[in-house]
Amino acid sequence: MTLDGRVAVVTGGSRGIGRGIAEALLADGANVVINGRSEAKGKEALGELGAGDRALFVAGDIRVQSDVEGLVDAAITRYGRVDILVNNAGGSDGFALVHELSDEAWNNALNWNINAVFWATRRALPSMLERSWGRIINISSVEGKQGNKAAISHYITNKHALNGFTKAVAFEYGTSGITSNAICPGAIETDMMKELGPVAAASAGITYEDFLQTYAQESAIKRLNTVEEVSAVARLLASNVGGGITGALLNVDGGTAAW
Repeated sequence: MTLDGRVAVVTGGSRGIGRGIAEALLADGANVVINGRSEAKGKEALGELGAGDRALFVAGDIRVQSDVEGLVDAAITRYGRVDILVNNAGGSDGFALVHELSDEAWNNALNWNINAVFWATRRALPSMLERSWGRIINISSVEGKQGNKAAISHYITNKHALNGFTKAVAFEYGTSGITSNAICPGAIETDMMKELGPVAAASAGITYEDFLQTYAQESAIKRLNTVEEVSAVARLLASNVGGGITGALLNVDGGTAAW
C-alpha cells in the first residue's frame, strides 16, 4: 500500500472527505496537493497536516476552469508529476423541485460536479501517460445510484453522470496503467453537509434532523457513514495493489444502494 514518491492532487482537500483522504495518502507516503476556496482554511489545514514540504495548498474554485487546471499545473511544478487525482470537491445549491429549479443552480451544479472533474482529469492524464501509471478516484454519491429525494435533481443527475464518466475514462486508459474508479458514499455529516443540508431539507419540507435520519434509516447499518470509511477505500484504489480495480462504482453507503 506504500505510496512513497507518488504525487496526489485532492480537490476540496482542506476539510471533510477530501481532508480525510489527503491525510490517508500522506500517511502512506505520498506528496499531496490540496485545494479549496479559502486561503485561510488552506493554511490552517497545512498546519494541522504537519507534513512540511510533502504537502501544498493551492487556493481556487473548482467551478472555474483556469483554477482547476492551475491546481494540476502547480502540483507538476512543485513535484514534477501527478500520479493520483482525487476529484473530491462537489455539491449543489439552489435546491428546488424541477419546475422551480433555476438555470443558475443547474449550471452551477454542472461546473461543480462534472466540468471540474473533466477539466482536472484531462489536465492530469498526460502526466500519468508519461509514466504509464495513474489513479483517478472520483467521489460520487449514493445519489448517483438512485433518485428518491426531492429538490436535489441537479445533484442526482450530476452524480449519475460522474459515474458514467468514470467508466468511460477506465475504458479509454485501461491498457495504459491508469485506473478510474468512483466511490459512492452515503451521507456523512461533514462541514459542507452542515452548511447545505439544512437548506436542502427545508426545500424538501423536512427538518435537517429528519433529512439525516432518512439517510440513516435507508441503510442496513442504520447510521451515517464516516470520512474514515471512505478514506480507507481511497487508499486501496490509490495503491499498486489497487491496479486491478477500474471502472468500479464502489459503495460506502452502509448498504443503501440497490446495486
